[in-house]
Parts: sequence; structure tokens; C-alpha cells
Amino acid sequence: MIKSIDWTGNSLKIIDQTELPARLIYKELHHIEEVFEAIQKLRVRGAPALGVAGVFGLYLGLKDSGFREGEEILLRAKELAAYLSKARPTAVNLQWALHSVINKFSHSEKTADQRIEAFLRAAQDIQRDDQERCDRIGRHGASLLEDGMTVLTHCNTGSLATAGIGTAFGILYTAHQQGKNIQVFVDETRPLLQGARLTMWELKQAGIPGILISDNMAAYAMLKKNIDLVIVGADRIASNGDVANKIGTYSLAIAARYHDIPFYVAAPLSTFDLSLPSGDFIPIEERDPEEITRIWQKLSITVEDASCWNPAFDITPAHLIHGIVTEEGIFTPPFEKSFQNLNKHNYQNQEEYHL
Repeated sequence: MIKSIDWTGNSLKIIDQTELPARLIYKELHHIEEVFEAIQKLRVRGAPALGVAGVFGLYLGLKDSGFREGEEILLRAKELAAYLSKARPTAVNLQWALHSVINKFSHSEKTADQRIEAFLRAAQDIQRDDQERCDRIGRHGASLLEDGMTVLTHCNTGSLATAGIGTAFGILYTAHQQGKNIQVFVDETRPLLQGARLTMWELKQAGIPGILISDNMAAYAMLKKNIDLVIVGADRIASNGDVANKIGTYSLAIAARYHDIPFYVAAPLSTFDLSLPSGDFIPIEERDPEEITRIWQKLSITVEDASCWNPAFDITPAHLIHGIVTEEGIFTPPFEKSFQNLNKHNYQNQEEYHL
């Protein structure tokens, strides 16, 4: 699998996803401001990948700070974490990762230099941790797929969205590696076309048959194309099992329920926010209207000064979800009861890390 995000030793190397699929362009980010811009402009995206990018961005912001006292470094780290967390507010992994590395050293007596180096090691741990979580999600989720199945997915959840093989895409990849012949229908995912640009590109790289459809074809594909399963990712999961994911996910879940097709979500436990009672409390990022009024920010497709509403995510209610695939297994409804058995070290409490 291709690496979309990696540490070079002195910079964060990413694939600029705004250039795909036309060009495979790598960028090296040397400053925290560059990481913020890359996150905000979707050069790096996907909930787990945002967490990885954020902690390396934090290290870049600290290493040239000039502070000599450990306590100064800690206060500065909290300021920079609050800055980075504003780049994308919905995906909880960014805040979780930043909180994790700061909390690890909150009570340390280390010098400033030692603390900064410890932040780097913690960032590398977050990266390795995500790779391992993806592998385990892939193995658990692949058990849902049988030879000859047709799966529908939405947005992008592969190596471009994580530090590993992916979440929902990682399940498809693992099943394919196991020798299962599967076919994947891919929603284009308007308005930024992550399905068309990124998931189709990743399927081609992996040698998995993919069929691209526009978002408004999904329900008809369920009726006519023998879809066996719908698998999507997640950006935040509330304690009752409500899921925030890329806009259009809710529509898919409704259509899947009508056609009696199992609807699964795949996400690491770092995407869980068990402090929130339901999806009503998940902040939904709203983005630039030009993402709707123009195709890929270039060709205008509507009248001048058109009024727009552009939420980047929607909430899928728990009662529409057949199961949530995590690194610890597949959780099934009622989710509030299923989540009671979670290892508390594997998910975050939102109250603990408001930045």
C-alpha cells in the first residue's frame, strides 16, 4: 500500500490529495502553519490521518520554539494543539491525538529538549498505532465479506485517509488479499469527489474491481445491481452509536434499510467520543460555498452569487447501522450496551481534552 503520510526525520511528507488522481505529488511540511493549511485545505484528510498529521505538526511547532523550561513547553504545546484542532472540527481523531501526546507528558519532570523529543516519539507511536488498528479492522471486517460479494462504499477510507491500509477500504483490501473476489461500487461523493478521485484511484492501485456511480444513483444501484453490503468510515461516533461521516452517508443508510442491505461503519476506537450522548452534539463543519458552485473549484455550474449550504458531514442514526467494525471487533446494536465493554484506554473522553 502507498504511504500518504510519513515522517522523514525533519519534515512531514504527505501526498497532496488535491492533485489526485491527475498527479501524484508529494509535499514536505516543515512548519506547523504548513500542517494547518494542509489539513484545512484537504491536502491531507481522513479522520485517522488528521490525528497523525496533527501530532507531527505539534512537534514541528515546538522544536524551534526557543523555550528552555519544561513547563513552558507544555503550555506552548497546549496553545498549539488548540490552534491545530480548529483546522477540522468534526473529525475527533485530530483532538484525540493531540490530547494523547500532551497528556502523556503533563506530569513529567523532563527538560524542554527532552520533552520536545518525547513529543516526536509520541507522534511516531500514534502513526504506528494507527497502522496496527487498520490491520485489525481489516481482519475483523473481512469476515463479513464472502467470495463474489458486491459492496458499496462512500467517500475515501483507504491509505490516503489513514497511516495504514484504511478502515472501510482496509476491509475491502484485506478481503481481496485473502483471495475473495469482490466488486466495489463507489459513490463519487460530491462536492469534493473523494470517491471518484481517491477511492477509485486506490482501488486501481490495489487491483480491486471498482465501478463509479454518482451519488444520486446509489439507491437505484441497490435495487438493480445486487449490492450485498454497504461499508463506510466515520469521523466521530457518539455513545449511542450515532455516526458522523461524509455528507451523503445518511442517505445511503436510509436507502440500505429500505432495500434490506446491511449497513456497516468501520472506524478505530480513537473515533469514538463517548462523552456525547448522541449525534445531535457532534459539531458539523460547514465549508466554502464554492465547493458546490464550482466543479473542483474551477468550472462554475450555477448562477452567479447562488446561495448555498455546504455541510461537510451528516449524522447517521444508530438504528440504521447494522454494526460498527473496530480494532477490537464488531459492535452490534444496542450500541450503548455494546460500548460498555470498551477498554477505557482505547477511546477518549471529550471532557478530558477540550482544547
